[in-house]
Amino acid sequence: MTRVAILTPDPAEIAYPDLWPKVLARLQRALDGAGIDAVPTPWTAHVDDASCLRDYACVLPLLVWGYHHDIARWQRACATWQREGLPLANPARVLAWNTDKRYLRELTERGVAIAPTAFVDALSPAAVEQAFSDTGADELIAKPAISGGAWKTRRLRRGDVVGAADPMPMLLQPFLPTIETQGETSLLYFGGRLSHVVNKRPLAGEFRIQEEFGGQYTLVPTPPTGALALAQQVLEAIGEPLLYARIDMLPDADGRWLLMEAELIEPDFYLGVDPAQGAGFAQALREWMRTRS
Repeated sequence: MTRVAILTPDPAEIAYPDLWPKVLARLQRALDGAGIDAVPTPWTAHVDDASCLRDYACVLPLLVWGYHHDIARWQRACATWQREGLPLANPARVLAWNTDKRYLRELTERGVAIAPTAFVDALSPAAVEQAFSDTGADELIAKPAISGGAWKTRRLRRGDVVGAADPMPMLLQPFLPTIETQGETSLLYFGGRLSHVVNKRPLAGEFRIQEEFGGQYTLVPTPPTGALALAQQVLEAIGEPLLYARIDMLPDADGRWLLMEAELIEPDFYLGVDPAQGAGFAQALREWMRTRS
């Protein structure tokens, strides 16, 4: 049986104790059905010495959840994995690039549509006031440039007290009410092929769509044409050999699809609503490993 490694959270990580094992089990079932033994191992065990990963046919960083809590160690790990030429999918250089959400600025320069975004060095009253002025929005979403799972993401209304400046780089975007009415749509690609499309909606009164905040996920049998076009544009703009990608987007009030994030590190594939239960990912992985053998 072919053995691959799935990198998992730091054993000291306490944010996702019940969720990530369920996601791991789904991945293992999908790969086991294709004759692939997926062996979990903490990413933090391979930061400066990755020699234990060399014997695997592929190393998948699909469960490195919480890496943003120890970003210096994560960046060091990416550098180690790239230097040692591990059979990593996605490539270590892609992981490093995708770590910082300021990659969105690069994608806009390549023609990809995103929500109006201010990239600021810190969340400060002055930065928030300027973003309100520039966008004319009544509410803003503030999110760290390096984060995951809506960590430290805030919904700000005019007049909210921001407090002292936080030295963390941030993104400030207008709150888009369509997140409440139409939800966020995710397109899952395996080996460059569209696998399935999932719509994610928050609970009433909530803006975060993650499962831990009560987000509701449903399969989209026929993806909107505009969403497909945007996803393809994003993949072409990234221009990297990707084993997997999750392209998250939502429409604005005028129906224009906007990229929220391109998840290339550790996205949940939502295999629980995938009609193929991950068989498409297993096939793409097998093809990827054949090209390297």
